[in-house]
Formats: sequence, structure tokens, C-alpha cells
Amino acid sequence: MGVHITSLTKAFGKQKQTVVLEDINLQVGKGEFITIIGPSGCGKSTLLKLAAGLDGEYDGSIEMNGEAIAGPGVKQGFIFQEHRLFPWLTVENNIAADLSLRNPKVRREVDELIELVRLQGFEQAYPRELSGGMSQRVAIARALLRKPEVLLLDEPFGALDAFTRTHLQEALLEIWQKQRTTMILVTHDIDESIYLADRVVIMSTKPGRISSIIPIGLPHPRKRGSRPFQELRQKVLGEFEKVEELQLIDGSGI
Repeated sequence: MGVHITSLTKAFGKQKQTVVLEDINLQVGKGEFITIIGPSGCGKSTLLKLAAGLDGEYDGSIEMNGEAIAGPGVKQGFIFQEHRLFPWLTVENNIAADLSLRNPKVRREVDELIELVRLQGFEQAYPRELSGGMSQRVAIARALLRKPEVLLLDEPFGALDAFTRTHLQEALLEIWQKQRTTMILVTHDIDESIYLADRVVIMSTKPGRISSIIPIGLPHPRKRGSRPFQELRQKVLGEFEKVEELQLIDGSGI
């Protein structure tokens, strides 16, 4: 079970002349953590949106636990690059969103998630009173409240400073280890991709294809300065550089 993407091709334009993704085949096991890296324009974010059901016009198939994804639903949680919180709602109400905190079950689960993402004491704060990292924690908690079978994350830490980014990587790992939600995260950060993932998917562009998939195989917690981590970093970087070289050869740029 998990997410199965088979022969996926996505094109834009009236005549579908601009092919963004071509012949994508990817199987993500239930409870697996996958990261996707690749040059700008390779279709990483488009792939996530298709998996989230936000766009249904494509060739091929996307299945979750054996069922075709027909559109947005509670089975797919999506975290955008920006948090997209409601500015007029407090932290706890942003997490609950369309659910009522008067419901004891919702109230209990919201409180548990606030503790899980380490936002105790900020339940009544508004988005304007939060840092970028705290806002992204609220967005993650909101997605997890719906108990998605897969959590799709589109560079959620890209705009954060290095310290906050590292802290949120640790928080996300803690959530994953506790809940074992299947996670697919898009990133431009090679170290982040290795630190978090069971497997790193490397994409090429023009059109977007899967160039290679590298299993990580390191136990958590991982030490970025360790020899095994650095060896994997060189391997991923080498594969990524091959993609860039191919782009330069065919004149497509990066």
C-alpha cells in the first residue's frame, strides 16, 4: 500500500505542447519518508499538487492505498511554502479551522498537536505574533489534525533561517516517528533531503523525469558531520551534478 504513481505525464497549454512531467513512476510505501530534489522547473511542486488532487488533468495514474486520487481530500495533507494561516484566528483555531473546539474530541486532539509541535503557551496567539517557524508548525498541526494518510510538503522550510530550519526538521522527524504518516517532501537542500528521508528522489527537467532514486539507510538520529552522511551527500551531489550537466549539454539551462 502507500502511494503509487504510474506512467504520469503532465502537460500545459491548449494543445498540451508544454510537457512538464513525463513518464513518472514512483512507489512510496506506507509510512515511508521520501524527499524530492531537482533543478528549478523540473516539476517537483507540480508533482505534489497532482498527488494532492489539486489538479486532475494528467495522463497516467496516481493511487493511494489502491484507490485512484479523484481530487482534494482528507487523505492528503498539503503544506505549502508559505503557511497560509487565517490572520483573524488564534493558533488553536487555525489548527481546528472548520472543526469546532467545543467538540471534546477535537479539543483533545488540538491540544495534543499543540504539544507535539511545541507551541504550548501560544494557543491564543495570532499569526502576526508568530515567527515564520512557529507559523509553519501551526500549518503542520492543522494538516495532521485531519489524520492524512500522506503528508505532502512543498519546501515548507525554504524561507526560514538555518537555525529555525534545523529545529523544524527535528520537529518533523519527531512527528513522523510518532505517527508514521507517509511523507513526501520537496526541497532544494541536499543535506535536508538526506537528513530526513528513507529515499531521495532526484529529478531532471525539460521535461521533468525521475533521474535516480538513492536509498539512505542511515538510522536516526543522523549526524550530518559523520563519514556515512558525507559519503551519501557526495553520492547525491554527484547524481545532481549529472542532471545539471545534461541540462547544459541540451541547452535547457538550470
